[in-house]
Amino acid sequence: MRTIAILPSALADQIAAGEVVERPASAVKELVENAIDAGAKSIEIEVDDGGRTAIRVSDDGCGMGRDDALLSLERHATSKIHSADDLVGIGTFGFRGEALPSIASVSALTLETATDDGAGTVVRVIGGSVVEVADGARRRGTTVSVARLFHNVPARLKFLRSARSEWRAVADAVTSLALAQRGLHLTLTHDGVTAMTLPGASSLRSRVGGIWGGQYADALVDVDDVAGTVCVTGLVERPSDVGTRSRRVVLVVNGRAVRDAGLVRAAEAAYRSTIPAGLRPSMFLDITVSAESVDVNVHPAKAEVRFRDRWSVERAVENAVRRALGTIASSHVAGNWNSGPWTPVQVDERTLLRTPVVTLNPLAAAEVVTDARSAEEERVPPLVQLRRTYLMYEHDEGVVLIDQHSAHERVLFEQFMSKKPTTQRLLFPLTLHLGPAEGDAFEENREYFEQLGFEIEGFGGHSLLVRSVPMPHQRFDAERCLRETLDALTGDRVPGTATRHERLAATVACKAAVKAGDPLSAAEMRALYVALGKTTLPAHDVHGRSTIVRLSWDELERRFGRR
Repeated sequence: MRTIAILPSALADQIAAGEVVERPASAVKELVENAIDAGAKSIEIEVDDGGRTAIRVSDDGCGMGRDDALLSLERHATSKIHSADDLVGIGTFGFRGEALPSIASVSALTLETATDDGAGTVVRVIGGSVVEVADGARRRGTTVSVARLFHNVPARLKFLRSARSEWRAVADAVTSLALAQRGLHLTLTHDGVTAMTLPGASSLRSRVGGIWGGQYADALVDVDDVAGTVCVTGLVERPSDVGTRSRRVVLVVNGRAVRDAGLVRAAEAAYRSTIPAGLRPSMFLDITVSAESVDVNVHPAKAEVRFRDRWSVERAVENAVRRALGTIASSHVAGNWNSGPWTPVQVDERTLLRTPVVTLNPLAAAEVVTDARSAEEERVPPLVQLRRTYLMYEHDEGVVLIDQHSAHERVLFEQFMSKKPTTQRLLFPLTLHLGPAEGDAFEENREYFEQLGFEIEGFGGHSLLVRSVPMPHQRFDAERCLRETLDALTGDRVPGTATRHERLAATVACKAAVKAGDPLSAAEMRALYVALGKTTLPAHDVHGRSTIVRLSWDELERRFGRR
């Protein structure tokens, strides 16, 4: 007895619909993408009851003649590809030829379309069967109306969520399309109320501002970088803003909005050492690669892509975002970091952040280390210390404040990560007696302690003999730093997404940095200013806190009633 049979075409269409049209938002996405492929400049989207009872997408694209209108409702009928070779580097959206017939098989669908050359056509389909073909009057373009989605597929219908949830999904889908296709004029209406009207925008920032407001858009940081054949542009959230508002993520690859956890992780990796563990930034990124290096034909709804060389793309994304974050201090916070109306001054490198001529640790006598290098000329403004915590100076755009602990923490972290720390050999070794947990933490991180400038050896049991230590500043307490660092490692209270070297470098930098309340000399303040300006991410410490705050002249004048 034969057990294998060919499925009826109607059932096959319903199965395909389950792959392509998961919910009303999926139908909206497919219909809008078809409109984009038709050359539409303006698209109107209307949904009722979250799209569960009605969807209507109208465009001003090229439209279709009657024969093409009927063919468009057949599976695998498409004008986008003609051979297997066309799948390589395909640039259109609805190339599969499945969306329209799939939607029609699980709904009551009406297709109205017209070209410039002839009368319009109206086609009505119920459950995949054409029930009427008639003439229609309309301007060039196409309107697709979908009613009672999944009415004939109860198994799919019962999995639809509330009208509110489905509406949010529709709005999210349209938002992603709007960000990917910024030249489009889009109108979105829900239950007769206009929810979104977006004229064509000239830039991503303008588009983001049109959706979420100019204040939100202006606070984002520009990304613009090229690595080989990979171009990464877009906008990302400042570390200081991460976690303060709703997270939004939109990825666009070669003009197509996609989901890709790997690219998101790569962008988030750029924030390591700038935000607390568990917080995740918003990002709007356009990734452009050569057409032949990406396969868009790996997902029924074309929501995912496959890269020929994924590692290089992810690396390009991470580097692009990290470089963008590194420009925050100069382009958004304090103007040009090393520019201003100040005259050059000599910076004594034997100070806070270089090689101080002091005894390192008051608890253990240390060698005195000197540095014969010549001083470096830097354009440093006159600095004032406030409350032994903040450094303040005047800038042409306002008054700038630097948190001395956060700034020094950033400087030390990047020095430690460079694996070229300045070290001091102790005249009398320091002996530490640890508990079992702290001893285990040290053994797990021994090689990384050495990379930070510590020379430590076992001294029996869980005791350690410390012969050399980093030399961050004259107040550095090596014993306290080591004990607090080992305690933090034992409790695993550092970001879990970082590498072990990064975790240790961040912890030691925090423990070793000058503290709020430490008085700094003029030379020390200048040295900290210079060193911070040379870091790659000067605007934030390793916990995500701001190192720099600027009060504009406009704000100060408003406070004093001058405006």
